[in-house]
Amino acid sequence: MWIPSKLNRPARLHNAILRSRLLEALTHAPYYKLVLFRSPAGYGKTTMAAQWLNNHPNLGWFNIDDSDNDIFRFANYFLQAFNKATDQACPNTQAIAERRQFANLTSLFSELFAEFGFNDTQSYVVLDDYHLITNDEIHEGMRFLLKHMPDNITIVVTSRTHPPLNIANLRVRDQLIEVDHSLLAFDQEETTRFFQKRIADNQYESQVLESLRTQVEGWASALQLIALHVQQFPGALENSAVSIANFNQEHIWDYLAEEVFDQLSSELQTFLLQCSVLDIFNAELVTELTGRADSLAMLDSLNRYGLFVQPLKGADNWYRFHHLFADFLRHRRYSQMPEQRNQLHTNAAKAWLKQNQPQSALMHAQKVANDDLLCDILNQYGWQMFNHGELSTLEKAIQTLSDDALFSSPRLCLLRAWLAQSQHRYNQVADLILEAEEKLAARSIELTDAQVGEFKALTAQVAINQNRPEFALETAEFALLQLPKTSILSCIVATSVIGEVYHCIGQLDRALEMMQQTEIMAREAKVYPQTLWAILQQSEIQLARGYGQAAFELLTRAELLIKEQQLHQLPLHEFMLRIKAQILWCWNRLDEAEQCAHASLDVLAPYEIDKSLQSYSMLARIAISRGELDKAARYLDTCTQLKTSNQYHIDWRANADYSNLLYWDATQDNEAITQWLKNSEEPTEAENHFQQLQWRNIARACMATGDLTRADAVLSKLQHAAQAHKLVSDRNRNLVLEAALATLKDDKAQAMQHIKEALTLTNSTGMIGDFLCSRQYVLPLLKTLSQDKQLAELEQHRAHSLIQLMSSKEHTRAVHFDEAFVEKLLNHPDIPELIRTSPLTQREWQVLGLIYVGFSNDQIASEFDVAPTTIKTHIRNLYQKMGLENRQHAIRTAEHLIHLMGFAA
Repeated sequence: MWIPSKLNRPARLHNAILRSRLLEALTHAPYYKLVLFRSPAGYGKTTMAAQWLNNHPNLGWFNIDDSDNDIFRFANYFLQAFNKATDQACPNTQAIAERRQFANLTSLFSELFAEFGFNDTQSYVVLDDYHLITNDEIHEGMRFLLKHMPDNITIVVTSRTHPPLNIANLRVRDQLIEVDHSLLAFDQEETTRFFQKRIADNQYESQVLESLRTQVEGWASALQLIALHVQQFPGALENSAVSIANFNQEHIWDYLAEEVFDQLSSELQTFLLQCSVLDIFNAELVTELTGRADSLAMLDSLNRYGLFVQPLKGADNWYRFHHLFADFLRHRRYSQMPEQRNQLHTNAAKAWLKQNQPQSALMHAQKVANDDLLCDILNQYGWQMFNHGELSTLEKAIQTLSDDALFSSPRLCLLRAWLAQSQHRYNQVADLILEAEEKLAARSIELTDAQVGEFKALTAQVAINQNRPEFALETAEFALLQLPKTSILSCIVATSVIGEVYHCIGQLDRALEMMQQTEIMAREAKVYPQTLWAILQQSEIQLARGYGQAAFELLTRAELLIKEQQLHQLPLHEFMLRIKAQILWCWNRLDEAEQCAHASLDVLAPYEIDKSLQSYSMLARIAISRGELDKAARYLDTCTQLKTSNQYHIDWRANADYSNLLYWDATQDNEAITQWLKNSEEPTEAENHFQQLQWRNIARACMATGDLTRADAVLSKLQHAAQAHKLVSDRNRNLVLEAALATLKDDKAQAMQHIKEALTLTNSTGMIGDFLCSRQYVLPLLKTLSQDKQLAELEQHRAHSLIQLMSSKEHTRAVHFDEAFVEKLLNHPDIPELIRTSPLTQREWQVLGLIYVGFSNDQIASEFDVAPTTIKTHIRNLYQKMGLENRQHAIRTAEHLIHLMGFAA
């Protein structure tokens, strides 16, 4: 339930004084990213911000309380405030927040910026009482927002404390206006006007008011308390001024007690102390809390004082205590009625449940460690909160339960395990399930068939994550037998696991059938993340079956689902982009593949970098295909670091190793290949695409190191398995490698046969990337087949296209002028002396390489993502240092250097 009043600007008090000196200081606020009102409680931060922005048409306001530390609540309220300030400029991002379809605020704000686009209307978003935020994830998101937000948005923060928002950095860059307690404190003139408005027939001398202002350091709330007291007891101002010497928290509490609180009736005192257990409240909450039927009247009575409670505008009549007064009330309650603490928090929890606010109810139940109440809340609302993504709140609540409470409830044990699974702590899940089974049995608690099925479904998911397909299949099938139709999520999970298992053991037709069934079930249940997962699995299966276009079309369907259901922030979005990049690389659509790989990194940005191995290995492979070996080396260094510090599935490792082997082959680093082969992992089977890839890596390494006998045996085994399991794409890839191997063995007839079969399969798979990776072996074969007219029309066209690609100079553009090449070139004995002594930068060498392959200045600028004028400067320096006259002279010089190093130009 969202509280509309949390998004309303506080009403300006009818007798608030106009503070011109502060308004003047805020004149230039539109040119700053952040306006910070920072002071202890009661200095008038909120009032000043409200007064300043009173008539601004583009304003969003977010009144923060303790419960807003939940990242989803914070995001939703913030975006509602942002959209209010910007005339509803970002409805799609708001929808993402409402559906909790984002990983963290950084990723959500990236969506916000993308949707917001260009807008020149100056707008303000106020975060009132930001000091109540203690969630580091929210602070991190706000730091990202302040760093990247548009210039026409100004964030206004009121806070008691110094917020962790990179304030020092903003201050140094002159992007911060800071209004601290020294500015907010009332000066002499403001204090005089303050009391003139509040006390009729004011005859007080200026030195009395100045003495009072000095003692309270211009603290607005203290002045308001004094004014309230003087209204009730005329003539007491001089005495008040004398009694507030050496102001600090204890003295303020003493002052509130002696001059305000003790003046109230005992009934009103008790009511206030009881209500102070709540941060915000309405009449219904207070009625449940106190048992008073006249709660609304009591609240109205308190509200008339203007200090004790502040109304939050809205139809529901919500209130909150002024923070200064709330602190005092809590302190007084601890000392005067400690015996009521447990009962008050219990009543508050039950009251919040009637408001359908289980999160707030959990907070109160945890404060009194009431296991029975916690279990009731978690059993009734836990799965609802889980489905809404409130994982950390749930986990903290479960962690407070005693063993007797937790292990008396199978549903809570299952919820605890799913919380670990959903937060990617896969290694913990099996232990949690085992512990639950043992302790439930020890308490003689028998699981129902449905509960057994739910535990088995989760166990099956864990098994597939641990690469135990046989056990996963057995467990998932058992789960489906146990599960009732009402256990929708567990049924979907079990069906999906069965499909994954069939995929892993090479039964692709059955795998496809199960994933199609999973998609149907998930769509009907509107469980869209599982729907997306099922579509992506189908795409991988179709790709393995050799239906490349069908696989790509499934990805298009997945993209549509992501767009329709706002799933951009889910990690599954990265999975979709990763598969798409792999297919595009196989089709030699390198620019599009690179865009997808970079987009996948953007999706993964909020997560730990270890999730990015596949993206970096793909970027390395793309760079190698272009001949950009320096760039590939940087990506592969990242891959190596990730593999060293993390444990990955063989699929991920095999892909990274493939990129490394291609790089070592391009740089003729046989020592690295030999070392890799010595330590390489050998799968027990070759019945799926990732096992096939790893064995193919081994065969490639054997060929590079001269062990052709082993390479032949490996490829023979691979083709037998690929044929048996209908792994058409792998057959296609294996045939290209077999052709290369036959060439090395001087068996031209066999090589020709393999390459002809590979061309035929490519008609359905579209895969040409593997041909290009083995161009030195494949190109002569294709030329012979094409010249001798040995191919059918479609294969002839395919061969001709491949010959053109392989003959292009472009693929060698950076090979010839990477750092390693330049170092060897400068040490060559026959290098011209001018070039040897030339202080060319690495970038200038790279520019020479791109001139050689025919790039225009604009194309070179685009390649390095710099301005064309920068490239002109590099070219001018290059010509001067090497004594070049024009572009043709540069091309001839580059060609000469390439020949000198023994490469074909």
